[in-house]
Amino acid sequence: MTPIPKALLSVALLFLCSACSGPSSQAQRQKPDQGVRKVSLDAPAGRAIAAFAEGCFWCVEEVFEAVPGVDSVISGYAGGNTPNPTYQTVGSGRTDHAESVLVYYDPQVVAYAELLNVFFASHDPTTPDRQGPDVGPQYRSIAFYRTAAEKTGAERAKSALEAAKTFKKPIVSEILPLTAFYRAEDYHQDYTRHHPDDGYVRQVSVPRFERFKRTYKGRLKSEAAH
Repeated sequence: MTPIPKALLSVALLFLCSACSGPSSQAQRQKPDQGVRKVSLDAPAGRAIAAFAEGCFWCVEEVFEAVPGVDSVISGYAGGNTPNPTYQTVGSGRTDHAESVLVYYDPQVVAYAELLNVFFASHDPTTPDRQGPDVGPQYRSIAFYRTAAEKTGAERAKSALEAAKTFKKPIVSEILPLTAFYRAEDYHQDYTRHHPDDGYVRQVSVPRFERFKRTYKGRLKSEAAH
């Protein structure tokens, strides 16, 4: 058998270590379904909710938490009809869900339209079923909507970017109704903050967040702006 060149082996190992769906020693010690539950889509009084999918939710959660007016962000699964998805089933591609985030925000401080700007500024919406090193339908790009006005807003935002030729390739982001959201396992919540030394966090999440800060034209919370 022909030996694998060391350079190719190194690249392969780096990819395996950096994949969002790859094993994490701490994650593997947790029960696979720990914390998974269907989340109510009724927003608290004076607040609103929005959901987005744009690759690994470890990265996306940090992005939206940096936006003024956002109270909290939950990592989870949405976009499909399969009930009770888990990290293992979603990662295997056996469900129609995507890794997503549910954003709780104050509409008096930040509008849904601005969250759409964050969405398009924080990932590459031209890569079907892929974001960075993560490949599969669970990493596809989706802007979810709750109302007809939000659907129209998402469609207009997408069309405006295409008309301005902001991206070199066509935007493939889906625009879907948010019908259900499943909270991911406990160990995924605020993963980047709790695991700053994780290989994926250092190699993918941190650089992606820094690119977002350079690209995004809006304001960020003071602690995230530096």
